[in-house]
Amino acid sequence: MKEMYPKKGRVILHVDMNSFYASVEMAYDPTLKGKPLAIAGNGEERRGIIVTCSYEARKFGVKTTMPLWEAKKLCPHLVVMKPNFERYRAASMGMFEILRHYTDFVEPVSIDEGYMDITDSYDLGSPLEIAQSIQKRILEQLDLPCSIGIAPNKFLAKTASDMKKPMGITVLRKRDIPTVLWPLNTSEMHGVGKKTAEKLTTIGIQTIGELAKGNEIQLKSFLGINGIRIKERANGIDNRPVDPESVSEFKSIGNSTTLPRDISNQQELFRVLESLAETVSVRLKRKNVLASTLGITIRFKDRKTITRSKKLANPIQQKEDVASIAKQLFGKHWNGNAVRLLGITGYDLVEQDLAYKQLDIFSFEQDAKKEPLLNTVSSLREKYGKNIIETAAAHKVDLDQNVGTATSFNKDFLRSFPQKDKEEQ
Repeated sequence: MKEMYPKKGRVILHVDMNSFYASVEMAYDPTLKGKPLAIAGNGEERRGIIVTCSYEARKFGVKTTMPLWEAKKLCPHLVVMKPNFERYRAASMGMFEILRHYTDFVEPVSIDEGYMDITDSYDLGSPLEIAQSIQKRILEQLDLPCSIGIAPNKFLAKTASDMKKPMGITVLRKRDIPTVLWPLNTSEMHGVGKKTAEKLTTIGIQTIGELAKGNEIQLKSFLGINGIRIKERANGIDNRPVDPESVSEFKSIGNSTTLPRDISNQQELFRVLESLAETVSVRLKRKNVLASTLGITIRFKDRKTITRSKKLANPIQQKEDVASIAKQLFGKHWNGNAVRLLGITGYDLVEQDLAYKQLDIFSFEQDAKKEPLLNTVSSLREKYGKNIIETAAAHKVDLDQNVGTATSFNKDFLRSFPQKDKEEQ
């Protein structure tokens, strides 16, 4: 099977969930299947905007970002639902958990899509067989459809996944670029927006093929460094690695582990949470971010899975803080049954330099004692750069990156999310 993989290049998959929010609602309530469904903010008001919609709704001309009144005019029997982000987040976790069964190199880029580097996964089958297996498992276990692109780099994989929807699998090789991509208008190219496409037409570039052959000096003077970048993409060049630690639009950093046995002893479970908290803390520090929301995942012996999260008044990063909040959430939502899997995830990440802390009557005195040291550190960073002094944890090797292999989610876990369950501290 190794012969099916390149000797020097990479094999990248882009997994893109189809009409994700609407599909999750259909998985939760199968009676919605086959109906034109739209997820919209302010559903009761005419000025609501369509967040996403099912393919049945799209047949009537309903589109994302369309005003709700216009969508209902096109499709009078449109079913409209409010977003349930807790439910979507849980489904997303299930999807990415399945992807990580195939490789450790999984990079979430949003709540419903991610890249995978399967170059070293040849023992699991050919790239096409792996893609088919992923698509089948996500459909069977989560009742959710997805499209997958297979290519030698991220740009081509993303492009390929957009070619067949829903439930498509597309292979896009570099040798296919002249016949498949170059005839298309630049506005159809991933990474080229409408305004950029319009600018390109003013210098005689309308197709991706014309962009691929464009003058680099002219493109750079016209679009800056992005001009060179999109020309490289048009020629199928993209050297970006798949980065599992990337902080992207998904805005989360977490860790989970399947327990060696079903455990019902609270102290043992707390020790697992402390270990997970240390890993999450290290990853937060490595990325110089703090979590404004903390969530936990609990899978019980009977495979029922719940996630619960807490919005924090002050963003956190330290192991002790992560462990403390995680234990509070666990203590409140654990029903006493044996646990099979535990996970901790930090959401709503903020950069360390932008994070703030609201001092209260219990903490201001302790923080005031640290002020002289903090002022000294601040002065040094201002003079020599923000990386002149870093905590030791920022350089700690993450030895637990591959601890545990979580068992797959089942679509029944969605039953745990009838409505949002987010607490305010």
